[in-house]
Amino acid sequence: MYTPPFNSAEDEDDLRALVADARAGWLVTNGQDAAPSATYLPILWRDDRVIAHVAKANPHWREIAPDTPALVIVTGPDAYVSPTWYAAKAEHGKVVPTWNYSAVHLTGLARVHDDPAWLRMAVDELTNEHERARDEPWQVTDAPTDYVEGQLRGIVGIEIVLTKVEGKTKLSQNRSQADRDGVVAGLRQSDRAAEQSVADQMAKLGPG
Repeated sequence: MYTPPFNSAEDEDDLRALVADARAGWLVTNGQDAAPSATYLPILWRDDRVIAHVAKANPHWREIAPDTPALVIVTGPDAYVSPTWYAAKAEHGKVVPTWNYSAVHLTGLARVHDDPAWLRMAVDELTNEHERARDEPWQVTDAPTDYVEGQLRGIVGIEIVLTKVEGKTKLSQNRSQADRDGVVAGLRQSDRAAEQSVADQMAKLGPG
């Protein structure tokens, strides 16, 4: 991932929070004599591993031999930045549009799991993670046992042991404070939740 120094995000707690908030990402592996394969799927980042599963009908998993290099791309809120928001536009006009965003790249070695116990663990953990904020969380045990077992036979697990974690936050850090303030004010006019989130992230950066 191309990351200028001023856009580098290295705090692991922040990166884990971004991944937990996004909750899903793109699994990318090299295809066999073809273009790379990509699947969007819910993920959990636990310690040095990413846990996920895909439908058995999805041919992507058949390309994953033990320790296949893999990349999981997770993105946070993003927003178009209009040059009209920059204070510099009125000063000299030398401004152009750009895009602000946050992203985490999780690189590692992937393997497939078809063991029922591993699959049940993965499904339980993913379900509990996404249900825990609800007033009445649904649990896998709420469904009939034979039904759950049948569903598990229709998926395969994906585990990625991480070798590299890269984070990037492109939030106009290379612009003046006046320009950043203008971008925040411009984004605040949007009714898009993602653009409001980008404005919040930029406001937290404080004075440049």
